[in-house]
Amino acid sequence: MSYQVEALNSAHLELQGGGGGAELRRPFDPTAHDLEPSFRLTRFADLKGRGCKVPQEVLGKLVSALQQDYSNASDQDAQFLNMAIPRIGIGLDCSVIPLRHGGLCLVQTTDFFYPIVDDPYMMGKIACANVLSDLYAMGVTDCDNMLMLLAVSTKMTEKERDVVVPLIMRGFKDSALEAGTTVTGGQSVVNPWCTIGGVASTICQPNEYIVPDNAVVGDVLVLTKPLGTQVAVNAHQWLDQPERWNRIKLVVSEEDVRKAYHRAMSSMARLNRTAARLMHKYNAHGSTDITGFGLLGHAQTLASHQKKDVSFVIHNLPVIAKMAAVAKACGNMFQLLQGHSAETSGGLLICLPREQAAAYCKDIEKQEGYQAWIIGIVEKGNKTARIIDKPRVIEVPAKD
Repeated sequence: MSYQVEALNSAHLELQGGGGGAELRRPFDPTAHDLEPSFRLTRFADLKGRGCKVPQEVLGKLVSALQQDYSNASDQDAQFLNMAIPRIGIGLDCSVIPLRHGGLCLVQTTDFFYPIVDDPYMMGKIACANVLSDLYAMGVTDCDNMLMLLAVSTKMTEKERDVVVPLIMRGFKDSALEAGTTVTGGQSVVNPWCTIGGVASTICQPNEYIVPDNAVVGDVLVLTKPLGTQVAVNAHQWLDQPERWNRIKLVVSEEDVRKAYHRAMSSMARLNRTAARLMHKYNAHGSTDITGFGLLGHAQTLASHQKKDVSFVIHNLPVIAKMAAVAKACGNMFQLLQGHSAETSGGLLICLPREQAAAYCKDIEKQEGYQAWIIGIVEKGNKTARIIDKPRVIEVPAKD
């Protein structure tokens, strides 16, 4: 069943007080919508956010059949495909496809996942930001169109569905508007688990994107959002689960957890658009966004696609305050400090010239009010990535 977002949303938005979304910036209160106080959006799926990804080594095997070899294309095929523009696809953040019309290419990505926070409006914003992040990782700053993909849980009551779904859609739409684009359609289904995501597409010229394969020895690695989102949302859920809470209460207070949760929610909903725009200004050599495979997983993928024989070495781990201690208290189930903890709508990991990196970090903080960090270096190697044995953990406090 396809839909037009405006048509589906309009009646609900009238009831909610228009399209501005200001009143929804307060924490979501189920009782304000005549839902049970115990309502939790995250109970409509057994996995959370980008923690739903197929393991990285398994995925590589599964998608290998989709890989195509364009090196043997005939002259006629090459002319048709405008092979002067490189084709980018499986294994990177976006597909970049040359169009029949000279000098233009289609940059496109899709993503969806399960609820990771209990505020439906913020869940919609996070889902939209997560889809757009793949474009931003390629240095693309303008999106021409978005589609929304939505699965409504069969476990929801009619009341829950009629309250929650419009709020998710509204959050997704507001984030798209913030990004300067629109949602023109999509697909909606019913499913045992709730899912939310979309498709982002843009037409651009080659100078509008950055092929992520030009890292050189001496570059530094910059990360634009803190790690620990998956730990924070789990810790927040454990406030209602005494057996889980007892495992971490000696290292973190309830107030610490709530602050970390709101910091994580704000971070996940924040667009990487400014980070992408500054990649051009400061001559970035490549980037990827940090999501379901964790910092190290995505760093390894980026390193493996470099043209030169380089490797990435990560020394610093900026983590939402107290979440490193929580992860350790859990017996390392998240593997946060090893770089394997899933992130949802995480920051960009960018290869920058050493002389430009500090200016990049200063500029993004000036524009957004949020820090970026130099976390590692690019050295001569065999296209791998690693985190040193005892990385420095940078505690990133919650914003007031």
